Amino acid sequence: MSLASHSFRWFPVWQRNFLVWRKLALPSILGNLADPLIYMLGLGYGLGALLPTLDGQPYVAFLAAGTVCASTMNAATFEALYSSFSRMHVQKTWDAILNTPLGLTDVVAGELFWAATKSLFSGAAILVVISVMGLSHGPLALWALPAIVLTGLAFAALGLIWNALAPSYDFFMYYFTLFITPMTLISGVFFPTDQLPSWLALIGGWLPLAQGVALVRPLLAGQVPPNALIHIMALLLTSVVAFAIALHLTRRRLLK
Repeated sequence: MSLASHSFRWFPVWQRNFLVWRKLALPSILGNLADPLIYMLGLGYGLGALLPTLDGQPYVAFLAAGTVCASTMNAATFEALYSSFSRMHVQKTWDAILNTPLGLTDVVAGELFWAATKSLFSGAAILVVISVMGLSHGPLALWALPAIVLTGLAFAALGLIWNALAPSYDFFMYYFTLFITPMTLISGVFFPTDQLPSWLALIGGWLPLAQGVALVRPLLAGQVPPNALIHIMALLLTSVVAFAIALHLTRRRLLK
């Protein structure tokens, strides 16, 4: 099934989550901004003062693009894990929705697109701050927004797989420890991947976070990303395949 199956029947699920989030929108956005900005400013200006330019730009500008992608990844992941698990398992919101004409595909697709929307809010907020600080160049930076959406979709879909498998909140720590944190370190967020051993750089280059970084970093520098279509297709393929797996696992869990 397509992600937008049944003519956007998933939209009421997205709308329900948006209306709940809207009540605490400002604290939510500020919370998503604080941690990545602290890292960006602390490392960018502190460590950056000790480093030469990278790819012709100051380290803080290099790090800014990685921070946008990492924040997008984290926002989508937290929403697809903790929030979706709460609605599915703790609050029984999914059970209530499934007693309406909507089906499980609509619920999971609604969660997917809502998690991607949350990641867009987070990534866009950091993008605004970066622009105000003068760390983006030219109108091409606006194309970072679609790249943020694609990155958010990929990580939302991946998170929903783990959500379908999780017996409790504690289970999510394995996902962060074994997947999210190592990926952040080898995907070009903090330093160029060519500083890594060749085999590790090859692995990192195939990961979804690296695809997002490869799109966003050139755009913020006012350049067209090399091999942009490859990175776009990689993120789309990740989203579609991961969503199909998440839907299958969720159906097996809830509709046995």
